[in-house]
Amino acid sequence: MLWAALVHSSGILAGVYLWRPALWWALASFLFAMAAMYFVSRRAGLGWILALGVFFFLGALHVQGRDARSPIDTSILPYINGQPLWITAHVITEGRVQPAGLGEIRQALEVESEQITTQTGLTVPIHCRIKLNIYSKGVSNEGRPASASPESSKSSQRTFEYGERLQVLAKLRLPRNFRNPGTFDYEGYLRDRGIVALGAAKLEDVEVLQGFSGSRVNFWRGRLHRGVIAKVHQLWPAREAALIDAMVIGEESFIDRDTRTDFQRSGTYHVLVVSGMNVSILAFVVFWTLQRLRLGDIPCTVLTVAFCVAYALITEVGAPVWRATLMCAVYLGTRLLYRDRAMLNALGAAATGLLVFDPRQLFTASFQMTFVCVLIVAAIGIPILERTSQLYKLAVVDWGSAAYGALLPPRVAQFRVELQWISSRIALFIGERWSRRFVCAGTRSALAAWELIFISAVMQTGLALPMAYYFHRATTIGLPANLIVVPLTQLMMPAAVASLALGYISPWLAKIPALPTAFAIDGIAGSVHGLSGLRPADLRVPMPSALMIAMAALALVLAMCTARRRPILAAAGLISILLASFALAFVPPRARIRPGVLELTSIDVGEGDSALLVTPQGCTLLVDAGGPIGPGGSQLDFGEDVVSPYLWSRGIARLDVVAITHGHSDHIGGMASVIRNFRPRELWVALLPPSRELDEVLATAQAFGVHVVRHWEGDEFDFGGTGIKVLFPPHDWFVADKPRNNDSMVLRVSFGDSSLLLEGDAEKQVERRVAALHHPAASVLKVGHHGSANATTEELLNCSRPKFAIVSVGSGNSFGLPRVETLARLAQAGTRVYRTDLNGAVTFYLDGHSVMPSVAALQ
Repeated sequence: MLWAALVHSSGILAGVYLWRPALWWALASFLFAMAAMYFVSRRAGLGWILALGVFFFLGALHVQGRDARSPIDTSILPYINGQPLWITAHVITEGRVQPAGLGEIRQALEVESEQITTQTGLTVPIHCRIKLNIYSKGVSNEGRPASASPESSKSSQRTFEYGERLQVLAKLRLPRNFRNPGTFDYEGYLRDRGIVALGAAKLEDVEVLQGFSGSRVNFWRGRLHRGVIAKVHQLWPAREAALIDAMVIGEESFIDRDTRTDFQRSGTYHVLVVSGMNVSILAFVVFWTLQRLRLGDIPCTVLTVAFCVAYALITEVGAPVWRATLMCAVYLGTRLLYRDRAMLNALGAAATGLLVFDPRQLFTASFQMTFVCVLIVAAIGIPILERTSQLYKLAVVDWGSAAYGALLPPRVAQFRVELQWISSRIALFIGERWSRRFVCAGTRSALAAWELIFISAVMQTGLALPMAYYFHRATTIGLPANLIVVPLTQLMMPAAVASLALGYISPWLAKIPALPTAFAIDGIAGSVHGLSGLRPADLRVPMPSALMIAMAALALVLAMCTARRRPILAAAGLISILLASFALAFVPPRARIRPGVLELTSIDVGEGDSALLVTPQGCTLLVDAGGPIGPGGSQLDFGEDVVSPYLWSRGIARLDVVAITHGHSDHIGGMASVIRNFRPRELWVALLPPSRELDEVLATAQAFGVHVVRHWEGDEFDFGGTGIKVLFPPHDWFVADKPRNNDSMVLRVSFGDSSLLLEGDAEKQVERRVAALHHPAASVLKVGHHGSANATTEELLNCSRPKFAIVSVGSGNSFGLPRVETLARLAQAGTRVYRTDLNGAVTFYLDGHSVMPSVAALQ
């Protein structure tokens, strides 16, 4: 079944990337099936290969047929024009309430429209999915956002439930990716969920209508999910309840980003979310308990699988928990049919079943990492443990039987004799009965500890490739962190479930298992927070090269193939994945840069600013790092989620210098994360007015040993084969009580006869001073203040005469940028204009004589 799953996956890939008419795949499937049936009794090997061919062609046929059958309804697109629409819809994914900054609360839900009404009164029946954010004001008595708990969120904003019909006045917009290489495909993610538009509305513009639309099963599942969460918050304090929500129920609404980051840094993020480990722990506890109650194998199996299915329904996590439930059902089912269970066969059967249900799961990181994780345990961990600790555990079985000891392998029999000798010596002090218990229990505990250490180590090294590829992390402290966290999770899961179950009977009885749950949660949170704060825990890595990916994958396959071979070969396989993991963590790929030219790339960060400079000698300078507009904050960390992925996609592991032009959040909001991820040598700054954002950047720089350099007008220096001149601000420039646009540090970077002019958000006053005092010529102009009308003056254009200009601006921004008059002045100057909202990331290559532009959106 594992081979079938792998071949079926290859067929899905072929169906997506090597499109052929469906008739081809169907005919090939039929012919291969007939041939397999013919050869199965004549040449079994050939028949087996032909049968695998059937899985291949069926995979290609299935994915193409499924894509053709489920097109997304896009009939609403002509009505998304920036004007509010009255939308009649019903809820298909219940609201999740979270803080949105400035005392606002955001409730995110998914709805399916029934009809829309335009501002002109036109009503059109349209059925499509919309991701809707509903905003309201509300702060709890303690000053915290009202979403800190279910009770407070209900008091400030009603949570909309599955099946409710709503009429909403909302503004819609199309999903849009940040168009940089390496960016997360948000549009594709929403498209896979059937969502075609994003909407925003105020709570006062939402009316609940009569009626219900949807499945009653999903309705009661949602009510049960909410009821369990409410019970969690009754039994535990808010901090512990938030972690229990995430770890047990799969509800992450109350987990802040810092906590999530701590788990990611420590390599224990799998504990924070409901995953296969949760299902396996609960299944083991339930099955073991039922066996203690003297139930037969069939009732135990059926009840355990039923419990896992019920748990999957309550969590509402989706594919990950259902994958684990299916694997658990297959594994327990084989126990009724065979004396030995093959994890690889169960894995293959579960994978095939899931891909038949949804072939597109193959392309998700969650699916891939789940099965790679189980494959590592089944194909590497278990075979080696069967030859080591599992074998030596036989030495303490049937302790008093000499005949049994004679049946053991020689090395195990010798180990048994040595344990018996130790037991006889200890018996002189505590008696034979207690010495036997002490030696047997100590041996089992030591072997169990070895198994935990070994499996954790193999998992961390084996998952190094997907962790580097998808998350750009090297979990250097994952082994010690998991050695602490996993046992505590094994205690926490059954205790929490028992406490919740008892909570519906008697709150006093529920407090008994609630105590060990709280102990485990505190231990997990404390360990994760402490370990994630260590400097080695925050090791980020760029996108591995194709050669490194191939070598790491080959090492993993080698370890799987040699796990059951001779010990020296098995050791060689383990060493190969260990070396591959070290290489992924500490051998950075060659950065993808053009030597001998000056590069300027304006990174698409929406309505913000960030630019990468690469000098002819390969030195790197990042000017600004994007960020949210204003103090309200954003769901994104622009440094972590937008700028860093682009740099990692270029193979950049370290930056030489970062610079901030001025203190506005849309320029420096992401800089702290960039400093943490890329550890630059220097941070260039100019004016430093009082600002919380500036203080955070400077504190982060100090914490990571980054040298802060103040630059002023008149500074000139060489940087990586280029000449840099600071044109603004002067030493005596007035420092206000908060950051201003005219605080911007203006830089001119020259290489040969070509040059760049970077002016941040400088406005007319600064531009006219720069033009009058410095007369800067420029081949490429980084347009000031995102193309606002109060910048890009005629005086600056007349002296600089740029051939090209780049405007960093957000798509469909509410400021109307870039302004028409600004574009007109650039056109009059003969300047060719590029824009990040239209072109995505734009790169200019300056060879000292000419400029060559390159647009990421066209690559």
